[in-house]
Parts: sequence; C-alpha cells; structure tokens
Amino acid sequence: MITDRIADMLTRIRNAQGAGHDVVRLAYSRVRHSVAEILVQERFLESVSVERIDDAHSDLVLRLRYRIISPTHRDPVISHIGRVSRPGQRRYVRAADIHPIRNGYGVSVVSTSRGVMTGAAARKKGVGGEVICEVW
Repeated sequence: MITDRIADMLTRIRNAQGAGHDVVRLAYSRVRHSVAEILVQERFLESVSVERIDDAHSDLVLRLRYRIISPTHRDPVISHIGRVSRPGQRRYVRAADIHPIRNGYGVSVVSTSRGVMTGAAARKKGVGGEVICEVW
C-alpha cells in the first residue's frame, strides 16, 4: 500500500528517466495532476494526460522530456527531483521564506490555500504553504 502518493510519483519519474523510458503511468489524483501540470509548464515534462480505465479509475500518463546529445544518446532534463515535505515531517514556508532554487534554474512546488503552484508564483501572490518538492 502506498502511503505517500507524491513521493511515489517522484520516484517513478526518477526511475523511468534512469531506465530511459518515454512514458510513466500512475494512478490519478488531483494533487498528482496539479504537480505534473506544473512540471509541464516549467518544461521538465513533455506532456501530461488523463486516461480513463473505467467509471471509477483513471491513469495519469506523463511523457518525459530528454535532451538529445547525439542520435544515439539523450540525457534526462530532470537532474534532481525530490520530496521536501514528507508525511512524517511536514515543511511549511511563509511567502517571504520562499527562495529561488538553484539560482532560478530549479523550481519548488508549493501547495497553498490558492492551489498548487510554483514557489515563485506563491511568493509573487504573497501566499505560503507546504513545499511539496524541488526539481532541477
């Protein structure tokens, strides 16, 4: 049984990129979908789509993004993806405490009272929240 669906999603992305897969499939949840949409918006993922399995179940399909180095070699765009706030140790930040990740080359994903958004967007809107993950 999965206790932390976000950590599971991040681990699946990390493992799939390490294995060179193009697509990751996982069970749908609204928070996972919101995080994936942010990763697409920030150009860490190629695309995200929802596939209906039956009336009660859906899958989230993530298309991974790679840098083409040569015709036979490609590198994952994501060099680090990690959970910050965990079920055993939640991490909350105020808007003033949200700082750029990797001098602006990375992104933090924050769950706020106004929805899931990047750390930069949360700081601009003046809202804090729970830091879900960091990606660079």
